[in-house]
Parts: sequence; C-alpha cells; structure tokens
Amino acid sequence: MPTFIVSPGDSIPSIAKENGFFWETIWNHPQNAALKAKRKDPNVLSPGDEVFVPDLDLKEENRPTNAKHKFKLKGEQVKFKLQLLMMGEPRANEAYTLVVDGKPYKGTTGGDGKLEHVIPADAKSGKLQLKGGKEEYPVRIGHLNPIDDVSGVQQRLNNLGFNAGSEDGEMSDATTGAIKAFQKKYQLTVTGQMDGATKSKLESIHP
Repeated sequence: MPTFIVSPGDSIPSIAKENGFFWETIWNHPQNAALKAKRKDPNVLSPGDEVFVPDLDLKEENRPTNAKHKFKLKGEQVKFKLQLLMMGEPRANEAYTLVVDGKPYKGTTGGDGKLEHVIPADAKSGKLQLKGGKEEYPVRIGHLNPIDDVSGVQQRLNNLGFNAGSEDGEMSDATTGAIKAFQKKYQLTVTGQMDGATKSKLESIHP
C-alpha cells in the first residue's frame, strides 16, 4: 500500500493535491482512520506521520474528435484563515495584501482582526503586507505541528507574539519564558510547564 511520509510543511490538502485527489478522499480513507483520530485536523501533521495514499481510479470521458474540450478540476483549493493581533487585541478594519505564490489577495480585516481567502491547496508560504507595505510578515502555510509536540507549542506561542525561540522541539529557556508569559496573560498558574489548563487555553486560542 502506498504510504506518504510527512515532511515539515505538509498537510492533507497539499498531499492530496500532489497525488491528484480531493483532500477529503485522503482524510476520510479508512486506512487513515487512526491518523485522523490522532491529529483531528487535516492541516496539523507531524513530520514522520504516515499517510495512506490509494491508487488513482482513472475516469474516461467520451468527447468528439477534432474539437477542443475544457476540463476543470474542482476542489483543489482550501481556505486560509488568519487573525491579526497587537498586544493581544485584534487589528480590526485594517487593509492588507496577502501574497501567495505570487498572487495578491487584498482585503480588510474584520472587527475581530480576522481575514480569510481561498488559496491553492499546495501553497507552502507567502507574505502579508500591512500599512501599504511598511509592515511585511512571512506566512508559513501548513507548517503547524500537533500541540502535543513541543515544536507545536513553540509554533503557536511564536504565532501569538510570545517569543518561544527556535521551533526545534527542545524546551529552551525562551520556550519556558514564553509559556510563563502566556500563563500570566491568561491568568493561569505560572509554572513554565505545559500543564493541562495551559494546553487547553493555548489550543482554544490557536487550534
């Protein structure tokens, strides 16, 4: 049976598109039931995870010869969602440009600081421009490890503006300090450890 070994930046949508499938076909395949139950989110995989990829079933279409025919592949795009915060408060009603694979998506954040766009399923990175380009931030797409991994905790804390340091999966002083700052901000017991209450709060803010 074909098995795809997950690398950093991979997600079920990107793996599916690379192999010619809709992402739901891969995610809901019985051979991936254990992975689905473990990860719960098709966009959150850990490097080394194994994803079953079935063989493609070829479909034949009869069309007249000596004529041009257009075929469109549906379902190959996914929704990208992002919330902009400053000091824990939403950056509401702010104009932005999101550039993914060279294509710009322009808009204005909502009152909650959120933005949403449909982008290619295999996109891996982009950039977000604010203040007419005066602020620019790299955007990583699909680069989110499970919250049960230290690297997943580091990624979420960094994304929320807490300086957790390198996202290498090692509990560094920077990571401990970021956890303490997060706990203090959300009125949790300040321990520097990822206890159940801290994990639950972090996951609710950054799934």
